[in-house]
Amino acid sequence: MTNAQPLRPVPVEPPRSAPDRHLLRRRLLAGIAAIVLAAAVGYGGWYMLVGATHVSTDNAYVGADSAQITPLISAPVKAVPVSDTQRVVRGDVLVELDDADTRIALARAEAEWQQARRQFERTVATSAALAGQVAAREAEIERARAQLVVAQANFDKAKIDLERRRNLAKGGAVSAEELTTATNAFTAAQANLTLARAGVTQAEAALAAAKGELSANEALVAGSTVDTDPAVAAARARLDQARLDQERTLIRAPVDGIVTRRQVQVGQRVAAGAPVMTIVPVDQLYVDANFKEGQLTKVRVGQKVTLVSDLYGPDVVYHGRVTGLAGGTGAAFALIPAQNATGNWIKVVQRLPVRVTLDPDELKAHPLRVGLSMDAEIDLSDADSLSDAD
Repeated sequence: MTNAQPLRPVPVEPPRSAPDRHLLRRRLLAGIAAIVLAAAVGYGGWYMLVGATHVSTDNAYVGADSAQITPLISAPVKAVPVSDTQRVVRGDVLVELDDADTRIALARAEAEWQQARRQFERTVATSAALAGQVAAREAEIERARAQLVVAQANFDKAKIDLERRRNLAKGGAVSAEELTTATNAFTAAQANLTLARAGVTQAEAALAAAKGELSANEALVAGSTVDTDPAVAAARARLDQARLDQERTLIRAPVDGIVTRRQVQVGQRVAAGAPVMTIVPVDQLYVDANFKEGQLTKVRVGQKVTLVSDLYGPDVVYHGRVTGLAGGTGAAFALIPAQNATGNWIKVVQRLPVRVTLDPDELKAHPLRVGLSMDAEIDLSDADSLSDAD
């Protein structure tokens, strides 16, 4: 059996008097008032020093002018030496297309070009040959005219002989046989004269035809050389196009960046203009900060901007400048814009995208990616900003 300890009486505080309670309440209210006053003074000081000269938003996202890779010819895919998330530099081969068809087209275009050049040289040579034919036709005209002179002389002689025989035949001095012979000679001379005249006409027509052919041939080569002839130039253009198509079988990176959304596989036949991948230039990123319309009163191009990324937290601060304000709000260019003409609508504060460029050195030190969230704050007191008039 243990020894029980005697119970000690618990001291009881005497109740406070009413004056003490009122004093405690006054002190508590004074403390609360002091805290509220300090908060108000602090907010007022912050607004005067920072709030009135800065606007901020957490509705900001990283963007970039990405390069969409599309083949310019239709061909099967021979190789794809890159993959998603791979960094590439400008000029790297992204896709290699099968060049069997383009090589054949290039050989055909080169053969057509050579044929066009030879055809032009042949046309030039033909002009010389036609000039010789014109000279020959002129000589034929001279010969035909000489034959016409001879035929005319023979005709005149035969006519005189026939008239003389006819006069003598009336007195019986010429036999009938001699008269018949003179008549036949006159008829033959007349026929030869007609034939000589026809020969002159034919020679003149042949000369005109030769001159026409010469003029037509010279018109094909007039003012042209073997390199400036239209037919040769057209063949050269087809050759250049074939060479360009041959070069386009190798699709190269147009910018430095990261391969994204690769949509092509080996063996696939791609069509011209069909997107196969996207290159994101991560060294040339920008930020689109969506500010409320009431915050944009004093925002100007050129003002300094400080930004914080959710990726790195507040320990990494980016610096940039305002480079432009969008031409309209996001709602204005939405696929289904708001219809506010009905009358039963609720006014919603609109946001306008503000483009902010980033410091390239800071981007290299702390890389970002398209679509990441950012907090942006614009310094409205920046003296280096550009006015709208500029």
